[in-house]
Amino acid sequence: MKSVKLALLAAAIVATPTAAFAQDVGETIFGNDGNPIGTVDKVFPPDESQGIEKIVVINTGKHKAPVPANLLYKAEAGQTVNATKAQVEAMMDQQVAEAAAKLDAALVVNAAVLSVNGNPAGTLTSIDTVKDAFILESPQGSVLLKKEHFTMSPEGQLMTLYTRDQIATTATAASAAGGAQ
Repeated sequence: MKSVKLALLAAAIVATPTAAFAQDVGETIFGNDGNPIGTVDKVFPPDESQGIEKIVVINTGKHKAPVPANLLYKAEAGQTVNATKAQVEAMMDQQVAEAAAKLDAALVVNAAVLSVNGNPAGTLTSIDTVKDAFILESPQGSVLLKKEHFTMSPEGQLMTLYTRDQIATTATAASAAGGAQ
């Protein structure tokens, strides 16, 4: 997998792509073998204040692979990345598996949880992986969540996909109903 990443980086250097190439939603992106990898699903503009470059999300049919726009170059077939569809999907499979393993390791009793906007949201007080039930104890009360409601922050901290206000509203409603919702 590291060779795929190195190949993608090498493509950026060797191809010397220019930012003038447009990547439009729906445009087909090709692999270095001339075969389609997928289509552009989204384009995120650069945010120079955060040091984030333009990102093109390629829908391969199996994954939505974020690719820095500067790794795309113009070839005979069209916009191209220096990898095949199989290589891109294998790299995404590995990243998805690594992210799932990190999330599983972080979902433990007494784990601190952040809200989606990075604020402290509470602590996990109960976990039942068989029933997919995770109790988050917030300052406003208990909230029942599922595994799909969690992710890892870019800094590697356990994070829920809800804001503190959403958690507070749910906890308040649960308290009024007599239990975690």
